[in-house]
Amino acid sequence: MASFTLTPETWTKVKIKFLRKYRDLAKENLTFVPGQEDQLVEQLMALVKRDRTYVEFTIKKALADPTGNRL
Repeated sequence: MASFTLTPETWTKVKIKFLRKYRDLAKENLTFVPGQEDQLVEQLMALVKRDRTYVEFTIKKALADPTGNRL
């Protein structure tokens, strides 16, 4: 179970940060349905080739400062 909760608005900001960090990702690859954070984490794990801990840490870090540019 994911250790965070996303809304469509916060996901938009997190997605922008992921696209900046991983420029080879396409916007189509980063789809999110509210309430399905676990599926999003699994999708991102496959796309960035990292483990669950890293992906969840990165999302939580982006959520900590949603207006900043850093990820």
